[in-house]
Amino acid sequence: MSHLLKIENLHVQVNDKHILKGLSLEAKSGEIHAIMGPNGNGKSTLLQTIMGNPDYLVSEGSITFDGQDVLKMRVDERSRAGLFLAMQYPQEIPGVTNSDFLRAAINARNEKPISLFSFIKEIDTNIKALHMKEDLAHRFVNDGFSGGEKKRNEILQMLMLKPSICMLDEIDSGLDVDAIKLVSSAIEDYYAKNDCLMLVVSHYERFFTMIKPTHAHVIIDGKIVAEGDAKLVEKIDNDGYDWLYKELNIHPEVEVKPLVYSLGSCAHNKGLKK
Repeated sequence: MSHLLKIENLHVQVNDKHILKGLSLEAKSGEIHAIMGPNGNGKSTLLQTIMGNPDYLVSEGSITFDGQDVLKMRVDERSRAGLFLAMQYPQEIPGVTNSDFLRAAINARNEKPISLFSFIKEIDTNIKALHMKEDLAHRFVNDGFSGGEKKRNEILQMLMLKPSICMLDEIDSGLDVDAIKLVSSAIEDYYAKNDCLMLVVSHYERFFTMIKPTHAHVIIDGKIVAEGDAKLVEKIDNDGYDWLYKELNIHPEVEVKPLVYSLGSCAHNKGLKK
């Protein structure tokens, strides 16, 4: 089944500061959209708003997913509909094991609970594929994890939850070369085997070379100011953003940093603030 995400004239505020200023974007299954732009221009704001962070106030515009009004959905409803956000800053959840967290999230999305045998087999397979520690399932979510382990744990959640829309917010930051290869390989494999759409925020052309985006968008001052394909990613990598600033005579404002929530899967409607 093909899926369609449609964003029209989206205006978003945080703490009375106007971040997104009329952003529009349309994307469907089978596409990987690279979301680029200088720091502080609305990339993370876009993903947080789609997922339903309550600190982001939509003052105008719409977001629909397969014709459903996303803005009217609670966060848990968005997750069950197939939306997933891998956090830029994954948070620790002491006292909750990865296995308990993931089984609860999977069961919340499905009519029939997953069998223990199937769950163990699947999580063990994905843990090995991501080269994570064997005891990961029994460790508390991100508690005592390195930065790289936290990012791989976000991808583990994606692989287990099987979302239709995968939003990855700088999932490559903080990873060494080998970890980037592992993560990009897992993302590519998931994309190839599933009818999904990916929105990927990154600053690094090397990462986009690995996952091969079909579309690219540059956000400056809360709007998409340039669109293209992988060639646009290469141009930004070579020339930076100065040519766009000059061409469009844009003087962007600084984005307010998002209040980060701990549940990378957003399978529950309550998060823990950092």
